[in-house]
Amino acid sequence: MNCEQRADYSDAGHNVPRKPYVDQSIVAELIKVLASQPDGRRRWSVMRAIRADRQRDLREIPQKFEDEVERTFRHYCADFGDGKSRTLTAETALFHRPREKAGEVWAVHVDRANAWLESEHGRFEGEVPRPGKPG
Repeated sequence: MNCEQRADYSDAGHNVPRKPYVDQSIVAELIKVLASQPDGRRRWSVMRAIRADRQRDLREIPQKFEDEVERTFRHYCADFGDGKSRTLTAETALFHRPREKAGEVWAVHVDRANAWLESEHGRFEGEVPRPGKPG
């Protein structure tokens, strides 16, 4: 069942909770961009970096690109208050918002990200660069 079919099934009065669609390639892009700065990056910097990577690789940049990236970040982050689109706990979340940083700063838990890449995305080679290790 694809995402459209799942949404149609939910909407048809079947009491099946609607699950937000999360593009797994965006998760990998977020991990790559955020791992390059272990202390975190500002939201606008993350968007700019992913956009530049996509342009360099001649990949599509959807009209609602930033909405998709933010939705994906929130889905895998335990630090957002609404909890509606979140499926992970603070102990299992891939991303976080560093409390010691002011403003909209996003960061990645590198060890968890590596485990996620290994389990979900075997096609991605290597590990996420770690602080102090050459990437």
